[in-house]
Amino acid sequence: MSQPPVADGVLDVVLVDDHLMFRAGVKASLDGRIRIVGEADDVPSAIEAVRRLQPPVVILDVHLPGGDGGGGAEVIHRCADLLGTTRFLALSVSDAAEDVVAVIRAGARGYVTKAISGQDLSDAARRVAGGDAVFSPRLAGFVLDAFGAAAGDVATGDDELDRLSAREREVMRLIARGYSYREVASELFISIKTVETHVSAVLRKLQLSSRHELTRWAAARRLL
Repeated sequence: MSQPPVADGVLDVVLVDDHLMFRAGVKASLDGRIRIVGEADDVPSAIEAVRRLQPPVVILDVHLPGGDGGGGAEVIHRCADLLGTTRFLALSVSDAAEDVVAVIRAGARGYVTKAISGQDLSDAARRVAGGDAVFSPRLAGFVLDAFGAAAGDVATGDDELDRLSAREREVMRLIARGYSYREVASELFISIKTVETHVSAVLRKLQLSSRHELTRWAAARRLL
């Protein structure tokens, strides 16, 4: 296994998540081989911290507020010139196909879910620093499919998905699953009017005329 580029055996990491309590929990659970040298809670502050500190590893939440709505993938895109020395490990509650594909395509070296233990997250960060690709066990098969034998299936919807912002993809997925506008608003902590605006944008960008067509579109691409 590759060894992370650290002189004193401790890996410097920037931690990015919009929930203060979650960041506190991660810091408490990581072992002594990891040193948190910076934190951020939205897209602009994450970009600033990564560019200023240029750490070997960034542990990055996939869904972040701010910026142009691209979340963690936007942070990676905006720091693309640092990918030779800084590596990104996505950490998310989501195991949705579109989330995994978006950040891996952006340049992340790994993707793990928030069910991971502190010990395993510490191991994952060091493996990513050393150049390995790291995924939660239940995601590994999907990643192989998405970028291997089934690449054609995923590619079918890639161009269309790329038209949507991260928030629009979240709304699209919930609407396609049958959630009402009120339920989507409650789930994502946004107003019903904002949901309506996002749905209109999604239908326009995907050239669909109704939520029923949206459900069929999403089901055909295995996004539900």
